[in-house]
Amino acid sequence: MLLRQLEYLVALARERHFSRAADACFVSQPSLSAGIRKLEHELDVPIVRRGRRFEGLTPEGERVLAWAHRILAERDALEQELSVMRGGLTGTLRLGAIPTALTSASLLTTPFCATHPRVRIALESLSSRQILDGLGEFELDAAMTYVDDDTLRHVRKMPLYEERYLLLTPLDGPLSGQRRARWAQAASLPLCLLSPRMRNRQIMDECFAADGVTATPALESDTVAGLYAHLSGGSWSSVISHAWLHMFGVPKGMRVLPLEGPAHGPRVGLVIGDHKPESVLGRALWEVARGARVRDTLEELLAAHTGPSAGGS
Repeated sequence: MLLRQLEYLVALARERHFSRAADACFVSQPSLSAGIRKLEHELDVPIVRRGRRFEGLTPEGERVLAWAHRILAERDALEQELSVMRGGLTGTLRLGAIPTALTSASLLTTPFCATHPRVRIALESLSSRQILDGLGEFELDAAMTYVDDDTLRHVRKMPLYEERYLLLTPLDGPLSGQRRARWAQAASLPLCLLSPRMRNRQIMDECFAADGVTATPALESDTVAGLYAHLSGGSWSSVISHAWLHMFGVPKGMRVLPLEGPAHGPRVGLVIGDHKPESVLGRALWEVARGARVRDTLEELLAAHTGPSAGGS
């Protein structure tokens, strides 16, 4: 049994398509199919349900897949430990992040790259569910997500900051004379918000409901960048997390108002798998995160945009 055959199986389970799995492994489809058939022969079990197309894995195949993830993770961990012995970490740190945390990811990745200059980073925007699956299947070394999520199990969590919600609105808009705003006032404005399927939007909808209103946005987007792309015209407002200011700031002609409500929103943090083998790169990012001052940096940014001297850009 070759590690390459296990890589073929993992790719097939991920892509659920023989041709796409072969492309992901940079081999021909016949080579990938032959490698998986050889794996079935060596283990003496059927692994793949075959029809005119990929139809899933057999129960035995699911068990082999779980071991394949673990064996390949052991290989990666060995390579990472040997790289340390040779003089420094190498490899690729696979980091997932929920879309709303991507804006603050550089507060971790920048000091990490300074500490481990030979490591590359593959940063991917993922849902909370995809992050949980990626950590469990050893396909992610670490992730940034909501750490109070009840579905997060078998992980180590390090809270980084608490989301603070702000109304981003035109300087000359209806709330121009106010220093703070209520959620009900925000709901009365022409709004751009994230998609309802995103956890951040669901949290915001709970805040609107607590103030007795329902927000009906004029535009919805599945990315923070998509929201900001529509705000510079001065017609629309949005509810944002203070962490988004780190990447996007306040567009010209707009200002931010703190929204009255919970003193702190949900916590965003770093998570790594609590299993063996432990990701050496994930552990290295964990150690960098301990001294990264993510919360303090974002609080200082919030104060700069909402303090007495704050104004439009």
